[in-house]
Amino acid sequence: MSRGLIGGLLGQGATASQLTVAEPNDTARATLVRDFGVSVTDDNAAAVAGAGVVILAVKPQLMADVARALAPALQATRPLVISVAAGIRADRLQHWLGTDIPVVRSMPNRPALIGAGATGLYASDTLSADERARAQQVLATTGVCMWVRNEGDIDAVTALSGSGPAYFFRLAELMAAAGVAQGLEPEVAQRLAAQTLAGAGQLVAADAAPDLARMRAEVTSKGGTTEAALNRFAEQGFDRLVAAAMAAAAQRSRELADQFGT
Repeated sequence: MSRGLIGGLLGQGATASQLTVAEPNDTARATLVRDFGVSVTDDNAAAVAGAGVVILAVKPQLMADVARALAPALQATRPLVISVAAGIRADRLQHWLGTDIPVVRSMPNRPALIGAGATGLYASDTLSADERARAQQVLATTGVCMWVRNEGDIDAVTALSGSGPAYFFRLAELMAAAGVAQGLEPEVAQRLAAQTLAGAGQLVAADAAPDLARMRAEVTSKGGTTEAALNRFAEQGFDRLVAAAMAAAAQRSRELADQFGT
């Protein structure tokens, strides 16, 4: 996610000199300099010095320690703080950072790496319109951004778009395996499955107001092969399986908040 945001910001006009990245790993820091030319440091406090926007892109189990250590530096300047950590609630971040620090929770996904991300955003009513606009400006460099009204909706965003790319990768993986089972060479099946995934996504992205049910119907001829496959999906409980899988992901997001948000 950090690389996706860095690349997106640079692609939308930010200069490398405007960005400072704190990264504890020596190799990773060298890679960031090589790939993006940004300033790097292993000192979190040094990275946020003078910053107008601070992005916390750390694992949820590390957030409490990172945020507490940053609190003195952030209290001095009160920048906008954007978190991309799954499960960590805004009130916990403000508890660690200071209640007067403006905080936005976000849940981007992996396609942000290529500017095709889908990000859910949440902020409390205490944030100003300008702060919301600034957060959206930053995250929109990686793709589509959608605000949710309730913080609990971020768990649903996590289940839908945050974890969602893996669902499609898994489906394409299974399709390729089924193609091999029916006689295709593995390389052929993998390439066709991957391109089918990519092409379907591009069709949806090219539609200004995509209607997924309509698009599915348009490629489903009465009595044809696609209808046969979709009927078998229905018979095997595909709808219920997808709903159960997303419910499990949302529940895990809530559990992360309970586990690491103290």
